[in-house]
Amino acid sequence: EVQLVESGGVLVQAGGSLRLSCTFSGFTRDDYGIAWFRQVPGKEREGVSCISRTDNLTYLEDSVKGRFTISSDNAKSTVYLQMNNLKPEDTAVYYCAGGTFCTAYSGRSYIFWDYWGQGTQVTVSS
Repeated sequence: EVQLVESGGVLVQAGGSLRLSCTFSGFTRDDYGIAWFRQVPGKEREGVSCISRTDNLTYLEDSVKGRFTISSDNAKSTVYLQMNNLKPEDTAVYYCAGGTFCTAYSGRSYIFWDYWGQGTQVTVSS
């Protein structure tokens, strides 16, 4: 059974750092790319980053470039989102997802992703 579980979301002050984890089971990184999305009330789910199932190619949304990094530790069945220099506007529920493709196009839209975790809350205070 395909499952993804996010963890690591906490309250953090602006300028701080946080690492989110997405632990997956029921598939391998050869099967699926992994994406990070985030969502706040009243706004659609927004693509943050993804990493492809082949060659570990990555996509980062413009607003997080230079601050966030996505990485994969396949031996631990975990994909990480390292978040540095956090800003209040980064506050959201963060979700990880599995799907066939990670591109600059699919990484921006939730409709291309098949499997989802339940999310973890990240709150950045000013």
